[in-house]
Amino acid sequence: MTADTPLTCELRTSPNQGERKGPLDMVLLHYTGMVNGEVALERLCDPEAEVSAHYLVHEDGRIVQMVSEARRAWHAGQSFWAGESDINSRSIGIEIVNPGHEYGYVDFPDAQIDAVTALCLDIVERHDIAPERVLAHSDVAPGRKIDPGEKFPWARLAASGVGHWVEPAPIVSGRFFQQGAIGLPVEALQTMLALYGYGVDVNGVYDEKTASVVEAFQRHFRPDRVDGVADASTITTLHQLLSSRKG
Repeated sequence: MTADTPLTCELRTSPNQGERKGPLDMVLLHYTGMVNGEVALERLCDPEAEVSAHYLVHEDGRIVQMVSEARRAWHAGQSFWAGESDINSRSIGIEIVNPGHEYGYVDFPDAQIDAVTALCLDIVERHDIAPERVLAHSDVAPGRKIDPGEKFPWARLAASGVGHWVEPAPIVSGRFFQQGAIGLPVEALQTMLALYGYGVDVNGVYDEKTASVVEAFQRHFRPDRVDGVADASTITTLHQLLSSRKG
């Protein structure tokens, strides 16, 4: 394997890979959720673990490539976005070293975010990936995954040209929807989430699945309050994202 990126990186080949079965048009960001980066790297290269990613970014900004971008890494698992369920075939997976919620979730260091930003900019330019196709693992697997989590600075990446972002609408009191709500307003919310790409049933019932999708949306786009309740701030932010999306 040779490096795909011109950025300085270490090469460490993972055996956990295969052939792509679709066009490459996404970048998926994860956190490692393990005690440290070396343990995560060992697991991503362990054939018995059957998981991998294209890249891993350490806290100090060091980048490791494990799978060629032309190949399918095993990072997304059971997932869905915009009508597609084989997210591994369509995406480049980047693991960002962070202990995650299970081991003491911490802020992402500046050096690490600078490296992630530079890597993403390089990837999206070379593969012509749309801003709204730079996503969190939690976006494509709501209810199952929560990484890279609410501390990940999506706004900072967007300021550098990575990802799709609008300033979240202020959190205010007022009407909201939560589990148990039914009717056309709930159906309208589900329709907007589905239009953006989330895997949600448009049935007019604010069920557990809908709440999980709303929580995933908040974790990425309105991280100040992640509760699965569709308040005015959540709905307005979603509407602004849809309105500002190009194409």
